Amino acid sequence: MTFKERAKELVAKMTLQEKLSQMRYDAPAIPRLGIPGYNWWNECLHGVARSGSATVFPQAIAMAASFDSELMERIGDAVSTEGRAKFNEYRKFGDTGIYQGINFFAPNINIFRDPRWGRGHETYGEDPCLTGRMAAGFVRGLQGKGKYRKADATLKHFAVHSGPENLRHGFDVNPSERDLRETYLWAFRYCIKHCEPSCVMGAYNRVYGEPCCGSPFLLEKTLREEFGFDGYVVSDCGAVCDFNENHGVTANAAESAALAVNSGCDLNCGSAYQWLKTSVALGLLSEEKVTRAVERLFEARIRLGMFDSDCEYDSIPYDVIECPEHLALSRKAAADSVVLLKNDGILPLDPKCRIAVIGPNADDRSVLTANYAGTPSEYVTVLEGIREAAGRRVYSSKGCHSFLMPGQYDENITRDAIITAAGADVVVMVMGLNPSMEGEQGDARNSGLDGDRADIELPQSQKYLFEEIMKLGKPVVFVNISGSAVALGEQDKRCAAVVQCFYPGAQGGRALADVLFGKVSPSGRLPVTFYASSADLPPFEDYSMENRTYRYFTGTPVYPFGHGLTYSEIREEWLDAERVVLENVGKTDTAYSVLRFENRPERRLVGFRKVFLKAGEKLTVDVPDDTAE
Repeated sequence: MTFKERAKELVAKMTLQEKLSQMRYDAPAIPRLGIPGYNWWNECLHGVARSGSATVFPQAIAMAASFDSELMERIGDAVSTEGRAKFNEYRKFGDTGIYQGINFFAPNINIFRDPRWGRGHETYGEDPCLTGRMAAGFVRGLQGKGKYRKADATLKHFAVHSGPENLRHGFDVNPSERDLRETYLWAFRYCIKHCEPSCVMGAYNRVYGEPCCGSPFLLEKTLREEFGFDGYVVSDCGAVCDFNENHGVTANAAESAALAVNSGCDLNCGSAYQWLKTSVALGLLSEEKVTRAVERLFEARIRLGMFDSDCEYDSIPYDVIECPEHLALSRKAAADSVVLLKNDGILPLDPKCRIAVIGPNADDRSVLTANYAGTPSEYVTVLEGIREAAGRRVYSSKGCHSFLMPGQYDENITRDAIITAAGADVVVMVMGLNPSMEGEQGDARNSGLDGDRADIELPQSQKYLFEEIMKLGKPVVFVNISGSAVALGEQDKRCAAVVQCFYPGAQGGRALADVLFGKVSPSGRLPVTFYASSADLPPFEDYSMENRTYRYFTGTPVYPFGHGLTYSEIREEWLDAERVVLENVGKTDTAYSVLRFENRPERRLVGFRKVFLKAGEKLTVDVPDDTAE
């Protein structure tokens, strides 16, 4: 029997009440049928999250900067290996609790349309092709290629969802047909076609007046009929309650639950589906629709091998957690995600020179792990990584608070930073943002913005420290750590080198040191546009793509999408639309991502490929059109 047939047979043995109970994310056991309790809610955005020890890989936006979908597949495989190892132990308790299962609510493939969106660092950037390719690699690695699924991946958030965070529970989005198809839905369609994700999560907002988790247009007509999706749909957590509490499209919770199930939302993350019995009793929901949803859910559980004794993943041992291979992969991914934006020749650094490491992000652990992260057994901050590489000739000072200017009676450490920098040959300034300044509603602690940013400027405290250090006349390597674009016009003009390091994971300090000291040639490219100022941005609430992202922006950015330097020089000679000759005419071996753009009618990425070229090497590379139907 197929997985689908087995699910149909098992569900046929359930009473209506038993079926309804299985549509909650915290599904209880059905002992008479040998079904253990199972909690569907787990996270693995960049490593197994919220479940104790785990390898913490770079944040999603950092991995996107690698422009390496094969690396993404390796990372997905490592993540699901650790997830399975944990699940194998947790299930010995007889059931699983929250963050203990193998149905993961990742990846986030929304388009990072505006750098002020606090959750943008959870995504793969502003381009649909890059997002689709990177997500598909992660999904393939996560789900595996065996008889059973290794884990379930969830594409989120469907659809047209990218802030503002404080409006997400009641916001209605009305994009143009072109923007909907070419920007907001493109990566979902690509992934469904190329990697068969198990699950899709609906978003909080409305689209064309319909709440996303209760939208026949999105869930039935678009996702299932048009895109051919054959998995299950889960609501974002609490989204169904929003139907009556915030959107005002239903009168009460029973109507909300019925609307969601009738529209194709099979599983509820939240509390709304406790009202399903009432929905059925009032005639708002048929048992046929309930059965359809539960069959999809049990097909997924059976496909994961939960009811069989021959699942190839049941023997994965717990000692794969943070094993040397996974830590090495995390370090490589972090190094590959570092983007060299400017270099006047000062990089790579001479480890024998005296180096002052200045700035609030230099020794901050939070910028390593970002959000939705596990707990690493070792954190290597930027300062620690540089000290490992250069030894005693490294001096440091925090210099300022991340975003607050000192009060009259507060410690003022700016002068300490000036003294430290004055005695150095080179100053490495490590500034930018941290996850308390950008994130999801309820997580970030920025006042009044619920995780979003008011602008794209560096905080005033950091601007002040930057000016004071620049007065010394020392060569400065400016390292910006952030999950989103920051206005770096002054740094581009005045610093010897500028480096973008997106939240790099637990091994991030070592990886950045690998790049700064030349052990690894940088090969990252920007997955988002770095604008000159907030004045370049349309209103945040406007979902039109006009003048947004590199495809439609009419101004001049400080650093464009796809920008990134290496320590060598790579020449490209395109033979035709698909084939390119790459030649490393420099003296340094380096990885390199070749990007294929076409005008349709605006410039857009249609393909990319990452290769490695030794000094003097020449390669002919095929870069197919990944956007072709």
